[in-house]
Amino acid sequence: MAFFEANASDIAQFQETGYVLVRGLYASEEVAALGQYARADQRIATRATSRSDAAGGTTTLSLDNELTDNLYADVVKSQRVARNMERFLGDEVYHYHHKMMLKEPRIGGAWEWHQDYGYWYDFGCLFPTMASCFIAIDPSTRANGCLQVIPRSHQLGRMNHMKVGGQTGADPERVTAVLERMPVEYVEMDPGDGLFFHGNLLHRSDQNTSPDPRWSLICCYNTKSNDPYKESRHPAYSPLGNLPDEDFLATAQEKLDRLNNA
Repeated sequence: MAFFEANASDIAQFQETGYVLVRGLYASEEVAALGQYARADQRIATRATSRSDAAGGTTTLSLDNELTDNLYADVVKSQRVARNMERFLGDEVYHYHHKMMLKEPRIGGAWEWHQDYGYWYDFGCLFPTMASCFIAIDPSTRANGCLQVIPRSHQLGRMNHMKVGGQTGADPERVTAVLERMPVEYVEMDPGDGLFFHGNLLHRSDQNTSPDPRWSLICCYNTKSNDPYKESRHPAYSPLGNLPDEDFLATAQEKLDRLNNA
């Protein structure tokens, strides 16, 4: 099986538009195992937190700053994610955090327009050399609240962020001006697709009004040279290591079996 390796065209696209969508980043068997693992993992529910959107909906996520012996850590360390992130950002990367996004049927809330670096700036990261990889576990469609992005918006630089509903979002006045000048793209994804996107890319998602769940895993990275100058809720640099891509499926099945038998 061939695994994704970003080429010069992919890197140029990332630099120009702020994101690269990779179809089939994980094979169907791999993402099925990840989905089974997440839905069997009792820690997801106990660690989950909720925030209200501007329309009163509820968004739920389960965030982890640590890499432990679980399947999420294997995704974070997998070569097809971490090494490609290094190609896109031009530097060694390390795990900043990862999170499961739990957009449940009919009740999953929206995320307001924001830049991830709009948050991370306050945690001692001087440069926006940071990015995330969004991996679809369920189909991600307009109906169930797929990601929306504004191509090239990472070139605008970091915007001020403030309270928008129960969330922290980009300055609404400035976002309105951006939307008058730049198009929005809906990023519909199949299970296993991956979206690499820059920390300054403006993105959001609608509420899930469909009968279908939209679970996803987001792996967030910082660059070694951007090691935070102060302590914060997210970790400082430590070597990430990697998991060979060809080992992922066997590792996933072993950890799924262990979780089910616990």
